[in-house]
Amino acid sequence: MAGCGVIYDAGAKVHTSRMESSLKEGETPLAVHEKWGEPDLRSQIDDQTQIWSYVSSPNTNDIVAATLYTSTKPGDTDKFLDLKFVDNKLVSWKTAEHTMPAKKGAGFSYGFGGGGGLSPISHY
Repeated sequence: MAGCGVIYDAGAKVHTSRMESSLKEGETPLAVHEKWGEPDLRSQIDDQTQIWSYVSSPNTNDIVAATLYTSTKPGDTDKFLDLKFVDNKLVSWKTAEHTMPAKKGAGFSYGFGGGGGLSPISHY
């Protein structure tokens, strides 16, 4: 498994770079989800506003995790591409830094794949 984190990091950077260059204002959350998948974090700001965050540079505060792990873990500080939706339309996107919250729910996880679920944190 050594080096998996490096591969994950490179893949995340490519994924968000492609996403950033192809996003268009006015896209719906459904269209973005179908093309780019589940965001790593979701924040509901108010009844009309959501922020979807896709990790672009994981594990920036943990060199061991960046080398060995395949995805972010709770407590990691990561760089994200944040997409802001207002009234179910994409209005803007930018790079931001967040700390991964603790995962919710029960069960066993290998740490593969994106996060998902509603995050209690608000970035805006």
